[in-house]
Amino acid sequence: MGTENSNGFSKHGIPSEIKAEAHPLSEKPTEIASNINYHAQYGPHFSPLKFEPEQAFYATAESVRDRLIQQWNETYVHFHKNDPKQTYYLSMEYLQGRALTNAIGNLNIHDAYADALSKLGHQLEEIVEQEKDAALGNGGLGRLASCFLDSMATLNLPAWGYGLRYRYGLFKQQITKEGQEELAEDWLEKFSPWEIVRHDVVFPVRFFGQVQVNPDGSRKWVGGEVIQALAYDVPIPGYKTKNTISLRLWEAKATAGDVNLSQFNDGQYESALQLHSRAHQICAVLYPGDTTEEGKLLRLKQQFFLCSASLQDIIARFKERKAGSGPRQWSEFPSKVAVQLNDTHPTLAIPELMRLLMDDESLGWDEAWDVTNRTIAYTNHTVLPEALEKWSQPVMWKLLPRHMEIITEIDKRFVDMIRSTRPDLEDKVDNIRILDGNPQKPVVRMANLCVVSSHTVNGVAQLHSDILKAELFSDYVSIWPTRFQNKTNGITPRRWLCFCSPELSNIITKWLKTDEWVTNLDLLANLRKFADNEDLQAEWASAKMANKERLAQYILQVTGVSIDPNSLFDIQVKRIHEYKRQLLNILGTIYRYKKLKEMSPEERSKTTPRTVMIGGKAFATYTNAKRIVKLVNDVGAVVNTDPEVNNYLKVVFVPNYNVSVAEMLIPGSELSQHISTAGMEASGTSNMKFSLNGCLIIGTLDGANVEIREEIGEENFFLFGATADQVPQLRKDRENGLFEPDPRFEEAKQFIRSGAFGTYDYNPLLESLEGNSGYGRGDYFLVGHDFPSYMDAQAKVDEAYKDKKKWLKMSILSTAGSGKFSSDRTIGQYAKEIWNIQQCTVP
Repeated sequence: MGTENSNGFSKHGIPSEIKAEAHPLSEKPTEIASNINYHAQYGPHFSPLKFEPEQAFYATAESVRDRLIQQWNETYVHFHKNDPKQTYYLSMEYLQGRALTNAIGNLNIHDAYADALSKLGHQLEEIVEQEKDAALGNGGLGRLASCFLDSMATLNLPAWGYGLRYRYGLFKQQITKEGQEELAEDWLEKFSPWEIVRHDVVFPVRFFGQVQVNPDGSRKWVGGEVIQALAYDVPIPGYKTKNTISLRLWEAKATAGDVNLSQFNDGQYESALQLHSRAHQICAVLYPGDTTEEGKLLRLKQQFFLCSASLQDIIARFKERKAGSGPRQWSEFPSKVAVQLNDTHPTLAIPELMRLLMDDESLGWDEAWDVTNRTIAYTNHTVLPEALEKWSQPVMWKLLPRHMEIITEIDKRFVDMIRSTRPDLEDKVDNIRILDGNPQKPVVRMANLCVVSSHTVNGVAQLHSDILKAELFSDYVSIWPTRFQNKTNGITPRRWLCFCSPELSNIITKWLKTDEWVTNLDLLANLRKFADNEDLQAEWASAKMANKERLAQYILQVTGVSIDPNSLFDIQVKRIHEYKRQLLNILGTIYRYKKLKEMSPEERSKTTPRTVMIGGKAFATYTNAKRIVKLVNDVGAVVNTDPEVNNYLKVVFVPNYNVSVAEMLIPGSELSQHISTAGMEASGTSNMKFSLNGCLIIGTLDGANVEIREEIGEENFFLFGATADQVPQLRKDRENGLFEPDPRFEEAKQFIRSGAFGTYDYNPLLESLEGNSGYGRGDYFLVGHDFPSYMDAQAKVDEAYKDKKKWLKMSILSTAGSGKFSSDRTIGQYAKEIWNIQQCTVP
């Protein structure tokens, strides 16, 4: 295999002096190169003669993985020996992004790997680009979970993540003339080098069946179909620490015993392999469409599959780590285990833990309930009514009959407790109980089940937590005043500054005279005293320009549109949703285009040139969101080819937004838009990433915008729009016909209707902003109300950008004020105030 040709290279192009030898833990570039070569030659993945960038990526990843496995094993043994209380984080999604840059950065071996690869004839930058983002999430909820894992490992906390191994993700977004098209993600088409399959960690998960009552009165769930959950571990390294924790992902499988061979030989292939096919569906796609009954059932199956496999694993590990003095008492379970539910998707962990304790471990109700309540905590991520999950009772009785018995009993005991201790809440019982009694459509209210059953409930930004306590959960607050907390979200400074903008990171380290800010982000506040310093401003501007030029190159490559790095880069990237108001952004941009068209060349030359970039995925069945995507593309097609205007305005839709795209966009952004209707965005976390990178925000007083503005100074934030407490009254006024639209708003809509951007019928989208009431009408998200103040704030942006010194100072102060928004701070608070876990550092 390693035979040389005459010019000193082996057959697959690796210099012959680099031997294929295993050096799994080396930090010397020459030995790392040999270890990469070893994986290239002895890895069973590709034909032996190739060492192109793709093969080089997989071999490099496997070389890094050697080190991760070693650290993961040491961490596992250390936790096992010390037996600390551990946190298990349950989430339906994780948006991990690429792992290679993050791993070599956290392990502090970036330069050694860059050097090793160049010895092998490759550039690290090029190899990194070969990696596909792991398609395990959708939006902020999933990315938050990933930032949290990074912080748990970095803070040396005994914690694990649990999720599902989705083969095809949510979807890969393709933009065509028709707008957005959805393709299956192909991140597992070959394989992921980061996951380690654990063939010894398999648990059975049951669906359907019935409840068998035994002579002694105990109950057991039997029959139905049983699918196997197989564990895949993804190692999560902390920054400059040996601690390496695990994201454990479950894959659904059927066994050889589930194949009906006689049916197969009889030609009935589908029915012979029926269980295999059903198992395959469970982890195929994230958030399968739920407009059909089949779709709803599949989502429920996914949720239960995650909860059941994870809890069986948690219990097995609890039993395994027995104290020296014989079997453990179940009463000590909550002093060894904390379970965090990331939103309502893993709610079924509550009845499943009850079932496992009562039916498998023979605990009585009171003891099982005490253990469950002291173990489980719940994070609420939304006040949007459609996102507060409600599952049909008949569907749940069919799929999970034993769990419905348990939920019914929890509901009954809760109602009894209210009636006996809080007669004043009698008229509220129907709203706060878990089972609603609507005879047409009886449902289980998952958020209510979480609040009633958890020891702690938290919101994710101060405003959001206040709204939860004052509105959504106010009656529960009167019952359990100490149950509710706020934990403002955060982001990992490693991925979101240190690794994605090395130029800016180096400048920060130089001026602070330390790199400790990477794990103690509050140190950024010390940049404030240099905000007016001309040398810092010059360095800051050149780092920003390098990022803008890199971004411009990327935009040209993926869209074919060339953009000017000297224009103001204005970016809005997030899931496409009416409450996030991408429509407000594009309507404002349309108005700007119309005004530019009406100006003389002389007037135009005095305006601030701007490049507007919008990106994000619209859910496949969300029609209005998909219309917004199409509108942005249609506007771009006209504006970008208009010779009168295209030096002053460009409009770009950035396709297939994901973590890697964000790592390119955020460092190159100068203005970012966080413009949701006040009171509707629980927190937002991209706002924190932009701020940290010295990007200014135009936004409403919503979610974490409120706290960002407090931290960086209100003079460095472009504020507009109604406040959360004004919104309900504004909606009432609208219903009563009291709304007077701004003429600029009418002009922008009229311009679309005139056919300026093509023949597509945008009336259904525009009509959602019109009328005073009715389904899908009446401008529920107040785009029309906020339009004038939005346009005024945008005029302030144009003015501020002309004063380069002032803008740079604001940018520096934005970064300097971002210390609070580290996920290290957030996770430290969860550990102390909710989970009660301590650091457990690998020596």
